[in-house]
Amino acid sequence: MKIRSATYDDLPALLMIHNDAVRNSAAIWLVQEDTLEERKAWLEGRWAKGYPVYVAESDDGTFLGYASFGPYKEKSGYDLTVEHSVYVMAEAQGSGAGSALLNALIEKAKVDGYHVMIAGIDSENTGSIRFHERFGFHTSGVVREVGFKYNRWLDLVIMSLILDETAKPPVHNYVQP
Repeated sequence: MKIRSATYDDLPALLMIHNDAVRNSAAIWLVQEDTLEERKAWLEGRWAKGYPVYVAESDDGTFLGYASFGPYKEKSGYDLTVEHSVYVMAEAQGSGAGSALLNALIEKAKVDGYHVMIAGIDSENTGSIRFHERFGFHTSGVVREVGFKYNRWLDLVIMSLILDETAKPPVHNYVQP
């Protein structure tokens, strides 16, 4: 298996797996599928801000999944926190692709100096919750009925991983009132 940065050539596969999750799971809380142009804009937006988009492929080049991280919130107090996503093709579940992708994201976040990685997971997705626990993520809270899909309310489990236990917060010069 190979983990590499996504390219424009990956856009059809990125679109396919994204739209499959939109149609068939509560992993993505969207009801409208993306177009190829929207996925391209998403990919270029990640690149423009220096965020990774990784692809897992088998030894024969078969697309297995992708992963990325981006900002947790767009406020300066969260600048050292990222939120990630990992999506693996149904036929590649259990292949190790998800683990390899998450490992790559965690290492990239550490190298880039981030302090915390967040996962937002549908509360009924116990497989994803257990998966994240194996990487050291802890449940930080559950936000009840914050989303909806399939004509029902969805609860969001927030999990977090501290990437560097020794890090000190940055010093800022705040303007005094």
